[in-house]
Amino acid sequence: MKNLGLNILGIVLLSVGLLAFTKARTGGIQGKVNPAEAAVQVLAVSGKDTLTTMVNGGTFVFSNVKAGTYSVMVKAVVPYKDVTLSNVAVVDSATTDVGVIRLLQ
Repeated sequence: MKNLGLNILGIVLLSVGLLAFTKARTGGIQGKVNPAEAAVQVLAVSGKDTLTTMVNGGTFVFSNVKAGTYSVMVKAVVPYKDVTLSNVAVVDSATTDVGVIRLLQ
């Protein structure tokens, strides 16, 4: 009986140790804004999670994004209008490129 208890304890400790080193898998979202000066901020929203990044030279990148479906919102500066892309899918270990987002006046 003592050996059984030690075996179970060993399995539990091994499982906890392996889980401690398991990294959450993430992906990313990237894209471009045209014209480059038309926006300064982009948001990615999924459920209660909201990520924010800045537009730099017309390009934006979200890193370490949990897998799921997101709405990507480009916040435009006046006189341009905001744009929202729905159903942007992020999968583990991959970056989703949403391409060029054209902002209109």
